[in-house]
Amino acid sequence: MTKGKVAVALSGGVDSSVAALLLKEAAYEVIGIHMRLWDSPHSEYQAHRAETICRILDIPCHQVDLQKEFESCVVDYFCREYRQGRTPNPCVACNQHIKFGLLLDKALSLGADYLATGHYARVEHSGDGHRLFKAADTGRDQSYFLYTLTQEKLGHVLLPLGEHSRDEVKQMAEQAGLPTAARSSQDICFISRKNYATFLSQRFPAQPGDIVDGRGNKLGQHRGIAFYTIGQRHGLGLASAKPLYVLRIEPESNRIVLGQEKELYSRKLAAQKLNWISGKIPREPITVTAKIRYKSKEAEAIVFPGNDSVDVHFAQPQKAITPGQAIVFYNMDEVLGGGIIYQMEK
Repeated sequence: MTKGKVAVALSGGVDSSVAALLLKEAAYEVIGIHMRLWDSPHSEYQAHRAETICRILDIPCHQVDLQKEFESCVVDYFCREYRQGRTPNPCVACNQHIKFGLLLDKALSLGADYLATGHYARVEHSGDGHRLFKAADTGRDQSYFLYTLTQEKLGHVLLPLGEHSRDEVKQMAEQAGLPTAARSSQDICFISRKNYATFLSQRFPAQPGDIVDGRGNKLGQHRGIAFYTIGQRHGLGLASAKPLYVLRIEPESNRIVLGQEKELYSRKLAAQKLNWISGKIPREPITVTAKIRYKSKEAEAIVFPGNDSVDVHFAQPQKAITPGQAIVFYNMDEVLGGGIIYQMEK
């Protein structure tokens, strides 16, 4: 008697392979499912690894070609945001539209009750609903990327690695004879570090404009706003007695505004495209801790809900709040939801 049928999203890496292993040991009926997202040698390598993992675990292996959908929902979005002077997070978009969108639909069409991934986060199911929590290994926690999950989707999600550390996962993979050697990871799956500049140059034709200070005085010329982000210091092509940072990107005037580090700090922001995991939109201000990017520390804040957006006021100023990035709200270890930053204020 199994606990149900679960499709495991196998990337070819250690984490997802151990997720499949744990579920099989827990008496689930497990099938592997691998997404083809990008045409590259690395993608071929990942697909081969996924097939190898399925053979070792003796589970069925399914390949799903989502390259066109990935191009539309993630890569085009990534490029569009940069052209508009924002800094997107493609992993959030991929989880929302591809992994827990199209892939979840495919898993259910194969008769699966659940889709499982190798994310380090925890989900709790009960008769009162489904809740998302940080991973037990806080240094590896990836709950930030999952804030777009809804009650309907979360009800079909299993996250087997949530209670385990990365070291434990590696050890389990070795003991089970699963492949552990891996190529170097990439910050963005469709852009390697070696061809990052080439990718940007191909996608963003040069549109030079002015680099100015806070008063509008011209300091130099930039090569296109898509090549810059809030808080950037290096690669500005300017000589200055004091370090200068990108404070603002103005797509309307095609300008980059520079200033000193102290000018990067803000106490307030506005966010839109919100998702509340409980499905219940707050009607009154709530106190939370919030992360303004994946690697930032949580900071105490008050969220003031509006109709289609929220204002967030931090107890302490935050450095380099960046339009286009996700802000995620927590109550202790629980993920409440989040949205996309579109504006910051002092």
